[in-house]
Amino acid sequence: MATASNLNLNLNLNHVFLGKHPKAVTWPTRAPSLSRRGNRAPSLVVTRAIDANKFLGDFGARDPFPAELESSFGEKVLGFSSTEHKILIPNISALSLAQQDCAPISPLQPPISEQDAQTLVRKVVGWRLVNEEGRHKLQCLWKLRDFKCGVELINRISKVVEAAGHFPNIYLEQPNQVRAELWTASIGGLSMNDFIVAAKIDEIKTSDLAPRKRVWA
Repeated sequence: MATASNLNLNLNLNHVFLGKHPKAVTWPTRAPSLSRRGNRAPSLVVTRAIDANKFLGDFGARDPFPAELESSFGEKVLGFSSTEHKILIPNISALSLAQQDCAPISPLQPPISEQDAQTLVRKVVGWRLVNEEGRHKLQCLWKLRDFKCGVELINRISKVVEAAGHFPNIYLEQPNQVRAELWTASIGGLSMNDFIVAAKIDEIKTSDLAPRKRVWA
């Protein structure tokens, strides 16, 4: 008769026994002895409960556990056992504005409506929607530390918009103030490219150019 001393017990994630509660796994504190009624080892005693979602992580679809296979749950639900699981790559509408690329604009293309512009302007930080002579534009204003910081910001913006291929009007106002203005002149209003470039400009680091805060003792 085998004893606990010569019983080699190997546990891994592929052999974890799940009882009636799907979130309870069992971890033995000692090697179990063989049952007197037969050669089968007794069931493991539940000593610790672990949240399965936290333990395994959220990976979407998963393979069924052994206990689920034994219950023939697949015959009691709607669906197909041969369902193919796919990881879908998000389309362009699911990407953030800063991750999108500017598209060619046709002169016959109508500008974005005011309602859509009001929705999109919430996705770009620091930009405001202005109406000049019936034409909508995006404007952003930076107050910087000094003149050199203003020039540096313009250089950083130039690198970003050159790669995007859509250019704003940039003004150096006063010694330490920069204003950028975005709109698509060929259609007489705003296009999606204006919001895409605004989002890309938002990602430019400006904290090192901002005025220093005074600290009062």
